[in-house]
Amino acid sequence: MNLDSLTHPAEFVVKPRGQTVWEGKDVTLHCTVAGWPKPRVAWYKNNVLIDAKAHPEKYITESNYNMHSLEIKKCDFTDTAEYRISALNVKGEKSAFASVIIKSRFPTSSHPQVDLPEHGVTFRTTIIDKFGVAFGREGETMSLGCVVIVYPTVKRYQPEVVWYRNGVVLAPSKWVQMHWSGKQATLTLVHLNKEDEGLYTLRVNTKSGFDTHSAYVFVRDADVEVEGLPVAPLDVRCHDANKDYVVVTWKQPAVEGSSPILGYFIDRCEVGTQHWAQCNDTPVKYARFPVTGLVEGRSYVFRVRALNRSGVSHPSRVSDPVVAMDPSDRAPGPSAPWTGMIKFTEEDPTVGVVPGPPSDLAVAEATKSYVVLGWNPPVQRGHEGVVYYVEKCMVGTDTWQRVNTGMPVKSPRFALFDLAEGKSYSFRVRSCNSAGVSEPSQETKSITVADRLDLPSAPGPVVAIRNTASSVVVTYGASKEAQTLLRYYIEASVVGSEVWVPCNNKPVKGTRFECHGLNEGDKYVFRVKAVNSAGYSTYSGDSEACLVKACITVPSPPLTVTMVERVRDCMVVSWRAPANTGGADIRGYYLDYRTVKGSIKSQWREINVKIITGTTYKVENLKENTLYEFQVRAVNQAGISEGSVPSAATECKEWTVAVPGPPHGLRVQEVRKDSVVLLWEPPTFDGRGAVTGYYVDIKEEKGRWRGVQDRSTKQTFMKITGLKEGKSYMLRVHAKNVVGVGGPSKTSDPIVAQTRPGTNEIVVDVDDNGVISLIFECSQMAQGSQFVWSKDYKALTDTSRLTVQTVGGKSRAIFNDPSLEDLGTYSCFVTNTDGVSASYTLTEEGLKRLLEISHEHQYPIIPFKSEMAVELQEKGRVRFWAQVAKFTSNCQVQYIFNDNIITQGKKYTMNFDKSTGIIEMFMDSLEVTDEGTFTFNLVDGKGTGRTSLVLIEEEFAEIQKKSEFERAEWVRRQGPHFVEYLSFEVTPECNVYLKCKVGNMKTDTEISWLKDGIEIAEDDEDLRPVFSTPSFLSLLQLSKKDAGVYEVTLWDERGKDKTMLNLTEAGDEMFRVIANSATELKVESTEHGIILSTNVVHYFDELRVGWLHKESKISYSDRVQCGVTGEQLWLKIKEPTNKDKGKYSIDIFDGKANVKKVLDLTGKNRARVVGGLPDVVTIQEGKSLNLTGNVWGDPVPEVSWVKNDKQLVSDDHYTLKFEHGKFASMTIAAVTATDSGKYALVVKNKYGTEAGEFTVSVYFPEDEEFANNSGVLALCKHHLWVVTEW
Repeated sequence: MNLDSLTHPAEFVVKPRGQTVWEGKDVTLHCTVAGWPKPRVAWYKNNVLIDAKAHPEKYITESNYNMHSLEIKKCDFTDTAEYRISALNVKGEKSAFASVIIKSRFPTSSHPQVDLPEHGVTFRTTIIDKFGVAFGREGETMSLGCVVIVYPTVKRYQPEVVWYRNGVVLAPSKWVQMHWSGKQATLTLVHLNKEDEGLYTLRVNTKSGFDTHSAYVFVRDADVEVEGLPVAPLDVRCHDANKDYVVVTWKQPAVEGSSPILGYFIDRCEVGTQHWAQCNDTPVKYARFPVTGLVEGRSYVFRVRALNRSGVSHPSRVSDPVVAMDPSDRAPGPSAPWTGMIKFTEEDPTVGVVPGPPSDLAVAEATKSYVVLGWNPPVQRGHEGVVYYVEKCMVGTDTWQRVNTGMPVKSPRFALFDLAEGKSYSFRVRSCNSAGVSEPSQETKSITVADRLDLPSAPGPVVAIRNTASSVVVTYGASKEAQTLLRYYIEASVVGSEVWVPCNNKPVKGTRFECHGLNEGDKYVFRVKAVNSAGYSTYSGDSEACLVKACITVPSPPLTVTMVERVRDCMVVSWRAPANTGGADIRGYYLDYRTVKGSIKSQWREINVKIITGTTYKVENLKENTLYEFQVRAVNQAGISEGSVPSAATECKEWTVAVPGPPHGLRVQEVRKDSVVLLWEPPTFDGRGAVTGYYVDIKEEKGRWRGVQDRSTKQTFMKITGLKEGKSYMLRVHAKNVVGVGGPSKTSDPIVAQTRPGTNEIVVDVDDNGVISLIFECSQMAQGSQFVWSKDYKALTDTSRLTVQTVGGKSRAIFNDPSLEDLGTYSCFVTNTDGVSASYTLTEEGLKRLLEISHEHQYPIIPFKSEMAVELQEKGRVRFWAQVAKFTSNCQVQYIFNDNIITQGKKYTMNFDKSTGIIEMFMDSLEVTDEGTFTFNLVDGKGTGRTSLVLIEEEFAEIQKKSEFERAEWVRRQGPHFVEYLSFEVTPECNVYLKCKVGNMKTDTEISWLKDGIEIAEDDEDLRPVFSTPSFLSLLQLSKKDAGVYEVTLWDERGKDKTMLNLTEAGDEMFRVIANSATELKVESTEHGIILSTNVVHYFDELRVGWLHKESKISYSDRVQCGVTGEQLWLKIKEPTNKDKGKYSIDIFDGKANVKKVLDLTGKNRARVVGGLPDVVTIQEGKSLNLTGNVWGDPVPEVSWVKNDKQLVSDDHYTLKFEHGKFASMTIAAVTATDSGKYALVVKNKYGTEAGEFTVSVYFPEDEEFANNSGVLALCKHHLWVVTEW
């Protein structure tokens, strides 16, 4: 073996990161180095080797398992440097660099909290409930607070609470309010302004030390009144104040608005008034302006407004008040020599002395708007105060012009305005007092009126680094104009939005800034612009896109290290994963041990060199009957954690239990709302027999343990179903052998049954090439995340069966040769995520279906919307056609007959319409040789399709016959022909019409009618032929003599056509019409009995009619007779008796069957007059007659009164009533002779009709005797048989 092939140079897997820390803190640099042979490392500070052994109080270096660190203790300003780590092996040397910056947080020296007894008490301070990064808007009020615990509590002792902003101590003011309650420190910022933005620090000082907490406060701009306006400037300050002069400075805002800022207006207000006066008429572009014309002794405040093309911004926050006075008057002690103060002494009498010239005249500032001069007062000036006159001279001339003749200057500083831009000037100054004017000072060098301060250059490259879930650290190169630079503004934009938002509204000094308030999961780009008094620089280039997500840190220590099994010389140690993984997947663990003898504990020693991936480990080669403690360290991409809390000291000795030990390494995957998958490792100790299975227990958070399954499982995993969504569960596992069931494993961590948003499952896919694969997608990929596939929850080792391909957040497991060997449960776990996992079980049935789909994709079948069919067209032309459902423009068709390819020619015509997918083949006629199978073969890429139609034997003969017929019909239709052949029609009146429809007629086309071969004359009155289109022949009321064969013939020079009809079937049609025209049976009453009858439209002797009573044919006699009168068929029954009750029917033959009409004469519901009426009534003229008849029937009958067969109507003479459905009454008022006659009470319902008849006789009074002698006035009622039922 070539050993050189195994070596590789040193490589930094994780490089050390630069850090900025406060003075007094510790800082640690971590890195991970790979290489073989194992590289040697050394640390350097500014390229000077660090000797940690020589300075153990300052430096600590560690190297464990390729993880290296340098710890710098109690940092001070001298530790600010560039640190380098060098890794060297036989393949070469590699270095990595990290900058450490130490910041002085407080103006006074800071000391960490130490135990310094004060009156015997050591105070320890802890800050809890800390305020975090805060966001406010101008005009709002914000409060920051922390709870402070000082232990022990000493009566009347209070710690010192100090607040800082950007390292400057804050004092109470109208903008800042502080409160200390004894436990809670609160800072309230009233009416926020951008000046309040910065890093706020709470420092709590005690006699024993201090504790601090810091967080950044961001202040957003207030909304502008008009869109496009700039926002207000900030940080207005006054400098170099004198008797009549002050310099005002400010900082430009972060947002210029819709257009660049054109300049600024400065306003002043005398303290005690509300009147604001604008100091400049023309906007100044510099963020610095000398304000003159102040009144000595008065106080002023200033504010600034920005101007762009859209308008003027809100004013800034006002400056602190400033007094216009001589600077020497502000400080205690003797006056400065140059102020002009005169001291009188006895030795120096008051004598007028002309002052000397000012000295050290220089141009302090020069812009195109103004020039500021400064000088020192004269040494010789007598005992009076002096004033100054300033003179200017344009270069190229010898003329000096006094600038301030009317207003001498009291201060040794002066601003000149209204100079010609681009011109060069020299300046000089004269002193003056009551004794006279001095000689001029030495003139300045020539100064050109122009902007001397250039705009800053763009900052250097911008680098964005992940920090937290809502912040990103942005670093950038300093602008080249750093000597005149004020600050930097940082802007951020979500990738793709093109909208830039400022990250800070108060410019910052350094080249590193932490941008907060970002949305987790979004990608941002950043840019930076520099700003000084002259204005803004151009923007830097955009940074690379940075995903907002918590950066990777070293994990926290593992938890709960315990011993789960032990044998004579080995022990099994188990632990829980760290609570905080540091934002990266735990790669594994390192295990340490030490021995314990009484109170003496040895040094920690490494157990494993190779990383342990599980949470259990079997420690071997231990000494029996010796106590051991264990600790565990977790490893992720960032480094190694601190050691865990040591396990309890446990003696290594033989396990004597017969049942197996507890399983270990419990972990869960695929947590869903109703299920979870549990995995575990077999016990190290099997007991007296091999492990034969496992039982799983489950319990809800406050419930009892219960078994999951009835039978043990041999697998080391189980999918537990039936969980309740939102409930918390814990799990444990028992192992069993032939002896029994062992003790439970350690309980799993609580698991909440829930399906998290965005959870994906494994999807089975068969691509266009028929390749079967499992696909799993993850939208929560983090740096270093990997897809880990397994089969039956065991790592995939046989790569010949499965190939895994991963691109971004999508992983595909491809089956190389799917077979029964691949059956099982496939799972995928994504590392460095919060348990993202899923599984898919491949069954034999599922594999069979996938193989079928794969075959379809490899050898796709082109689908047909309609299979091949045949149809006949005009002239008997045959059309074979089919329609394709799905195809491409490359689809081709082969036309095949009996396995032979046929092509377009005289016999065949082909067409494939790709717009509709219809394939057609035409043949003008079918011959005997065309019997067989017709096929359309399709080829579309690798797809094929086939549709066939078999035309043989009877099916072929039928199509051929129809084709020939259609062709003959086409030939027939070329001359005069029958469109509709001869037929007959029977009208409802039983008239018979023979008719036919002809076409393609000419004027010379002849038509003739024949019956039994004999031509029918046009004037035949019986048949009445009509020679028209359509031709028509009428037969009125068909009889036997009209039966026969009728024929119609057409002919002219183009051809001849005829049609024939045998009229024997017309009689049957007439029978049908007659039979179906019969009306319902009705009954009539006569003086002799009853008559049942029905009417038909026509009757002739051949019509067969039969009467039945109770479904039996009626025997006719003198009492029962049947017959026909015209079109009425009747049955007469004389003097009916009870035997005649029952159902009557008539059967009329319709040519094929009988039409039956039925009438039921059972009599139980018929209308009847049951009594109350006499046969004869005799009454005297002038009297009133009242008669009442009793009526019965169901339904209730209709009642009417008749006189001499004429129905009566109720009026003043006749009063007719029908009450309660039972009593019918008639009242005749003042009867007369005309009321005599034959009367009847007629009742009727659907079951029958009955009349109660009586006679009324009216007599005159002189006939009364005759009436009395005539006997009875009313005789017994006589009934007539007029009913249809009983």
